[in-house]
Parts: sequence; structure tokens; C-alpha cells
Amino acid sequence: MAAKPSIPKGTRDFSPVEMAKRNYIFDTIRNVYHLYGYQQIETPAMEMLATLMGKYGEEGDKLLFKIQNSGDYFSGITDEELLSRNAVKLASKFCEKGLRYDLTVPFARYVVMHREEITFPFKRYQIQPVWRADRPQKGRYREFYQCDADVVGSDSLLNEVELMQIVDAVFTRFGIRVCIKINNRKILTGIAEIIGEADKIVDITVAIDKLDKIGLDNVNAELRDKGIGEEAIAKLQPIILLSGSNDEKLATLKTVLAGSETGLKGVEECEFILHTLAGFGLTNAVELDLTLARGLNYYTGAIFEVKALDVQIGSITGGGRYDNLTGVFGMPGVSGVGISFGADRIFDVLNQLDLYPKETAGGTQLLFINFGEREAAYSLKILAQVRAAGIRAELYPDAAKMKKQMGYANAKNIPFVALAGENEIAENKITVKNMESGEQTTMNAEEIISLGF
Repeated sequence: MAAKPSIPKGTRDFSPVEMAKRNYIFDTIRNVYHLYGYQQIETPAMEMLATLMGKYGEEGDKLLFKIQNSGDYFSGITDEELLSRNAVKLASKFCEKGLRYDLTVPFARYVVMHREEITFPFKRYQIQPVWRADRPQKGRYREFYQCDADVVGSDSLLNEVELMQIVDAVFTRFGIRVCIKINNRKILTGIAEIIGEADKIVDITVAIDKLDKIGLDNVNAELRDKGIGEEAIAKLQPIILLSGSNDEKLATLKTVLAGSETGLKGVEECEFILHTLAGFGLTNAVELDLTLARGLNYYTGAIFEVKALDVQIGSITGGGRYDNLTGVFGMPGVSGVGISFGADRIFDVLNQLDLYPKETAGGTQLLFINFGEREAAYSLKILAQVRAAGIRAELYPDAAKMKKQMGYANAKNIPFVALAGENEIAENKITVKNMESGEQTTMNAEEIISLGF
């Protein structure tokens, strides 16, 4: 007996109904991006590992899916290297390519490769899958879609403001209540400076970023493991647990970070973004959150994260400013800022809250029953007319029993069926049945089209 087929953990199949919902998500985000002048690009699923490695920090590098070289991948590898069982070293020889971890690094590579064709500032969006060798759990998948928007070639904080407007517009359209959290890597750098651990900024931000997941005690334990002293950890507590309004937090930070030029610059940037957004009357709240660290090494300025208020799930959108990402590809001095909507988590949130519009399904609206060769030929002519008018319609392909064809309509939630027998053909009409009410009406093609469904 053949083994039952399966798919890798952390991946999913999507039914036609689910795909209709997912397309609703993609189309909503795409429409908002277009409103703000963003243009779409795509990049390959595979990138050279040299492009990906070292861009996401040590933890991110471990989550890269590596693609084994084709052909004799043992050539050039010594017996000593094989017997060493050094997985990292061997992988670097076995694998030259990897699946993309996100869309931002491939975008930076794209900008460098196509710099002569691009008009700056360049506003692009990208809706494609990414892959991470993570441990699958609720809301966390190994294959998932990101919906990114980035602006490169501009240092203006108006770009950050605009991206937050986009976030607010998208979630307002979805009907999802969210909190938009904002912080700045310069503030975190300033904090590391004033507690005397400037060289441990990466360790500090990686640990702080886990506060919501593992709690304060475990964050402190991780800081100790990274060699950060007790005095520095003690100084860090009131800063990362800072409370109050955005203005109160900013005022406190100006005092606390008075000895750090970098930290004060981060406060100034946050203040501009928050005060500018306050003038737009956004639907969703924007909150300064010092525990937000975004554990990716390439962020250098403002960082963002979005949390759903009515569902327990991780971040559903994130992003930030990166000033030096293209520099590693030989194109220094190009600043960028971007956001990424987590389509799969948004899909789960919309499902849990039952927020999909009824018209999302986009399925067949009118099914023509097949009574035989003559009736089918007659129905096909009217079918062409209603399709030309934008009505989603189909003809059952076989002259099966009526019960089977009606069962097909019910299974696909088709609201209307069209019946054409001898009488209808003689009168050049069609009988339309409402599957919910059972009501039947005989009409011509023009009258069917006028219903609009």
C-alpha cells in the first residue's frame, strides 16, 4: 500500500475558499500601496547564499534554508572535512544557494544590480513567499508570504510617516483593531551607551526583543549569559519598562539619554514621526515602545511593529529604517525604510474575527444545468452573454442526473442555477432558480444580466 502523502511541517495547502480570502488580503494591501505611489517588482525564490548570509544576525543565519548543490557536491571536499562533521563548514561547501529569508535583502541586491535603471527615491512593493527553518507553531510558519513596501534613496522621515499611514489604512480596511508600536535603534544604542555596554548593543536588542515572549526575568538571564553586568542590567530595567503617554516617555528619554548624542537623535526622530502622525487622526493608536527592538541587525533608525488587539498572535506587520544595507553589495550611502505585512498571520486574524466580506469568495454566481446535447448548446450561447457582462457563470459539463448537478451547486455555494428545457428553448428564455429561497423566474438573457447578482 502506498504511503499517505504529506507536506513539510510549517507549510500549508490552501483550498479555493481560502485562496479567495488570501487574494482579498493581497488585493487590499496592493490597492493601498498603489494609492501611495509604490510599484511592484519580483525577485527569485533562490538567492546566492553570499547575498543572504550575515544580514540577519547569527540567529537569522541559522534559519536560512540552504539548497544543496546539484551534481557531485563532494568534489573538492577532503575526507578530513567530511569526518569533522562540522555542519556549518560543510554546508558552505555543499550549498551555494538558499531560499530567501525575507524580501528586504533581495530588494537591496536588486537595487544594486539595477541602479542604472532606477529613479530615486525608488518606491517598490513586493508580495511573495519567504522561507525560514524555524520551529513551527501557532502563527509561525516555515513558508509564508510577506507584503513589503520600501523606499530607498531618501533620508526624509516623511517616508516613515507615510508608511505608518499605509499601515493604518490597510488595517482600517480589514476592520482589524491594532496598536502600531514604534521605537528607534538609535535610542537603543543610546541606552547601551549610558549603561556602559555600548559594545553589546546587538546582544541587548536581541534579548529585549523577546520580552513579550519570555518575560523580564528570562530576558535578564539572557543578558547575564551574554556577559552584561548586574549594574548595567539594573540600569536597564526602568528604561525598558517605561510607561506613560508618548510625550511623557519622550520627555523622560530626553533626560535619561542626555549624555548620548546618538540616543537623543533617536528621540528627535521618534518625536517628529509621532507628532506628525498625531495631526492625521489615524484610526489606530501609535505607541512608543522601548521594548521593541526588531532583532535584525540591519535596522539603524526608526523601527515598527503592529500587534492585533483582539487576537493572541505575534506581530502582524513590522519594519524599519536601514541606512547601510546596500553598502554590503558595493553601493554605500543609500538609505532605505520599509514595512512588511505578514499575510499569513493577517489571514489567521481575519479568520478568527470573521471579518471577511461576503463577496470575498468570488465563486460562481450562476450554474447552467446540463439536460443534454441540444440544451447545452443553447445554454452555451446565453452563458457567453452573461460572462461578457461580468457574471461569473459555468455550465455543468455532463448531462448527469438533476440531483447530482444541484448537489454540485450546493457544495460550491452557487446562489442561482439556470435551467433550459424544451419550453425555454422554444421561448428563447431561461428559468433561473434562487437556491436559497427556491423561487423560480423565467427570463431572457438581458433580464438575467440586469439582475446583477
